[in-house]
Amino acid sequence: MRSRRGSRPGSVVLLSGGMDSATCLALASRDRRPVHALTVVYGQRHQREVLSARALARRYRVARHTVVRLPLGDLLSSSLTDRRRALPHGAHARGSIPSTYVPARNTILLSIALGYAESNGLGTIYLGANAIDYSGYPDCRPEYFRAFERLTKLATRAGVERGERIRVETPLLRLSKAQIVRAGERLGVPWELTWSCYAGGRRPCGQCDACRLRKKGFDEAGRVDPTRAS
Repeated sequence: MRSRRGSRPGSVVLLSGGMDSATCLALASRDRRPVHALTVVYGQRHQREVLSARALARRYRVARHTVVRLPLGDLLSSSLTDRRRALPHGAHARGSIPSTYVPARNTILLSIALGYAESNGLGTIYLGANAIDYSGYPDCRPEYFRAFERLTKLATRAGVERGERIRVETPLLRLSKAQIVRAGERLGVPWELTWSCYAGGRRPCGQCDACRLRKKGFDEAGRVDPTRAS
């Protein structure tokens, strides 16, 4: 799971505050220092995860943590941005795209991270996309990330003038939640600081898809989720 060597040192992690981005932060802190973190508030129905992102950034002593606020919720049709829509509480039909899909979200996030990386001389972008999302979200497919990485060479000054490509690392892409839990355990990820629940609130709801997938991952890995044990 070690990152490939880019032409520039350092990395920027898209840090949502969830278990996947926390694992990416741990990997970047091991392999690609200095580490910067970006948390994007794009209009989600809650901002509880920002507290977790801040706590994780402090724990890993990142060089800089920036919270970017983009009021895009009214423009992006998703149950994650529209409180009038119900959150899904179970498996969606095979081959269908779940209501939690946020149109162009990864393209927006990666574009911001690309501009940040080029501006700060960083060679790698980390994003915690994983196999669970890949099964339903079109912007979590391997071919999408390969295409975006090619774009980093075409759309940047560093790429045009020096032929440099900013790497897009998705180290969790083909891992199950259980495998992510095991990887995070090896890296010492502080799960108690992370947040996964789509609903927000003071405690995880335990019913939304994110909570169910998280529980399944910890159960299959044979580990106790400290956010549920407390």
